[in-house]
Amino acid sequence: MRLLKLLPLTVLATTLAVTAPSMAQQDKYIEPVVKEAGKINTSAAGSQQKIDKMTDQIDSKLQQFKTINKEIDGLMVYNAQLRKQIDNQLQEVADLNKAIDEVSVIERQITPLMLRMIEGLKQFVELDVPFLPEERSKRLADLAGLMERADVAPSEKFRRVMEAYQIEMDYGRTLEAYSGLHTVDGQERDVDFLRVGRTALIYQTRDASQQGIWNKQTRQWEALPSSYRTQVTKGLRMAKKQLAPDLLSLPVALTD
Repeated sequence: MRLLKLLPLTVLATTLAVTAPSMAQQDKYIEPVVKEAGKINTSAAGSQQKIDKMTDQIDSKLQQFKTINKEIDGLMVYNAQLRKQIDNQLQEVADLNKAIDEVSVIERQITPLMLRMIEGLKQFVELDVPFLPEERSKRLADLAGLMERADVAPSEKFRRVMEAYQIEMDYGRTLEAYSGLHTVDGQERDVDFLRVGRTALIYQTRDASQQGIWNKQTRQWEALPSSYRTQVTKGLRMAKKQLAPDLLSLPVALTD
């Protein structure tokens, strides 16, 4: 009976004696493995950090790429718009060059036209009612001298010619009084002239004793009866802004 109880203890002791050296030997081999595993983990962690850093860099580059693409799209639209503007400017330059080429032709055509206009205006003044003869003759002489000047642009010459025509047109719808010398009964006297448009040109001496009218048909001065003295005086005062506008009773020469 005792033998049966001691046997397991002996076997256990023997087993322990055999196992103990084996575990120590295993620790000897496991420790390097654990160290290597730690190194691998450390290396893996470093690699992961590098991967994360590279991922961040890739995201940043991708964002930059998208931003640059948007800028490129905007620049393409801007460049297309600039091309249209450049094309329009080139067309304008071409039109200007064409206009410049035509300027010399227009100038050659307009100069004879202005000369004919001045000559026509001169003939008109000669045939018109003879009011302000010195002023109108001087204007025509100035125009003739202007046409011979090389330092005046054709546009300015044309403007002056048109201005002279406008002045002559205005004479036909205005009331004017001015002083001058006039031969009355063979004597040169100071008189006041009254111009009613181009309808009537009348003079009156300063003492209002005599008055006369230009006859368009005979192209001569004719004396007016004293009955018109009041109306002529009234007209002169109206023309000088000394009297409010009112009706006038004056003789008018009929034309065919």
